[in-house]
Amino acid sequence: MRKIKYRMDLKEVFKANDIRGIYGEILDDNLAFKVGKAVVKFLKCKNIFVGRDMRLSSPRLFSSLARGVIESGADVIDIGMIDTPSLYFMTGRYKKPGIMITASHNPAEYNGIKILDSGAKPVDSQNGFDEIEKIIEKENFFKSYKSGVIIKKDIFKEYKKYVLSFADSRKIMNVKVVIDAGNGMAGKIIPFIYRGLDLKIIPLYFRLDGRFPNHVPNPIIKKNIGTLQKNVRNKRADFGMAFDGDMDRVTFVDERGRFVNTSHLGALLTKYFLKKSREKGKSPIIYSSATSRIIKEVISKYGGISLREKVGHAYIKRRMRKTNALFGMEHSGHYYYKDNYHADSGLITSLIILDIYSEAKKIEMKFSDLIKEFNVYSQADEVSIVLNDNEDVLSRIEKYYRAKKPKKIDHFDGLWIEFNDYWFSVRKSNTEPLLRVNLEAVNKKIMKEKLKEVLGIVKR
Repeated sequence: MRKIKYRMDLKEVFKANDIRGIYGEILDDNLAFKVGKAVVKFLKCKNIFVGRDMRLSSPRLFSSLARGVIESGADVIDIGMIDTPSLYFMTGRYKKPGIMITASHNPAEYNGIKILDSGAKPVDSQNGFDEIEKIIEKENFFKSYKSGVIIKKDIFKEYKKYVLSFADSRKIMNVKVVIDAGNGMAGKIIPFIYRGLDLKIIPLYFRLDGRFPNHVPNPIIKKNIGTLQKNVRNKRADFGMAFDGDMDRVTFVDERGRFVNTSHLGALLTKYFLKKSREKGKSPIIYSSATSRIIKEVISKYGGISLREKVGHAYIKRRMRKTNALFGMEHSGHYYYKDNYHADSGLITSLIILDIYSEAKKIEMKFSDLIKEFNVYSQADEVSIVLNDNEDVLSRIEKYYRAKKPKKIDHFDGLWIEFNDYWFSVRKSNTEPLLRVNLEAVNKKIMKEKLKEVLGIVKR
């Protein structure tokens, strides 16, 4: 087997929240085998749930990782080809650790390994990755004299019952919705979970295909949802939704096919939970640093406590546990729920939105009416830029704007700079070699003007 060099290789794929990279390079079957062995030693587990998505490399990574687990004396509970949130559910309900093989929204050549401790708690750069890396680099694995076994488990009936508990399915009536599965796991999960609901579904790209022949499974990028938007308009649907590859994210378009800002959707959910909560006035709501200013204002309006957190599922989940937060969100379409073991779920989000919309439809409200009150600021689409000297770029940007005497500068999550009429953040991606730029302003004219200015400085 190829010897893995700790600093040269592992640091390239051990990201902030998971292990991720192009399959066949550093992330290969050999590394998956060693991750399986290292996780058993680090977590000291006797059995572990393992799931995988539909990527072409996922079966091989699963086989190698499972072999590492069972050679270390632990059992693999194989829950098959599933969405990532169902693994959260299993680790939460049964209080056992889990591993998910997925690269979420990344292009087809990527894959990844997400590690969970019991109770759906993420293992990441803050609590375990260093030790797992060292175990792999030194090949300091358990020497087990008894191998584990692979146990297959069908989870779908209990999973369906669980996710449907988040919405009143009796309220979901006569809704026509276009769903873009993006050739990802939604093509398998949605037909099973939605069966029996009073919906007319117009499916797009439901065939599982890890090559993603129609578009990259990232619904936050506008070009990926063009067909969804067109179908919502042409079929006169109530609205549309698009899932990423492993279904931990979902985005929406309204009845006119217009993309629904993820912060506006998050504001709608925040309002829903705070109005519903018995702990109104005491409930923390977590939001990532790149979300719209409207989130903080809605939290205040409906009696919650606003808490900002770094971008990344592990950061959000840890903060939610620590504060017992009711709800959490990221600008990338991740929505987190206290009653879902503080984890994110595109599927649960879709069901809650169907519930909210069905109630609104009774009084002849359209989807756009639900989010109209949150359309206060002008937020630019996130811009991703490939750079090799991220830290130097951040310092140059800060130097340039500090001379303009901004209202606020902080380094909570990358670089945040705020003026009276616009504010923006620049940060390094947790999953890809990219710099993320987010900007918002009090109106569209200033937003366009300042985005052009910021991007010019970044690229220069």
